[in-house]
Amino acid sequence: MMKNYHVRFLRGWIYKNSPIPITKKPDLNDPVLRAKLAKGMGHNYYGEPAWPNDLLYIFPVVILGTIACNVGLAVLEPSMIGEPADPFATPLEILPEWYFFPVFQYFVTVPNKLIGCSVNGISNPPGY
Repeated sequence: MMKNYHVRFLRGWIYKNSPIPITKKPDLNDPVLRAKLAKGMGHNYYGEPAWPNDLLYIFPVVILGTIACNVGLAVLEPSMIGEPADPFATPLEILPEWYFFPVFQYFVTVPNKLIGCSVNGISNPPGY
C-alpha cells in the first residue's frame, strides 16, 4: 500500500531505473522540437556564449585576485631587501664542505697547477 503511494506520487517526476532524476523527457515526435534539432538548436547549443559576457568579467577578477594574493604574501613574508652586500664574502649556497679544505690548501700553497694536482693525487689516492 505504501509502495504504491510513492510510485503514484513520483510517477510524473522520476522515471524508473534512471541513474539521474529526470523531470521531463523530450518528445522526439514533436515537429517543433525536430525542426530545432535540425537547425542545431537542440542538444548541441544551449545557454548564452561565454564570450564576451562572462569572460570579460572573469579575466579582471582572476588577474586582480592574483595580484592581491601576491601583495598579501609580500606583506606577510617580506624578502630581505635591505640586506647589506659584501662582495668579498662567499655566499652560503656555494661554501665548500669542510672535507674539501685540505685540497684547497694544496692548491693555494703550490704555485703550479700541475704540481698541485699531482701532490693532491699522491697524498689522497682514490678509493681511500
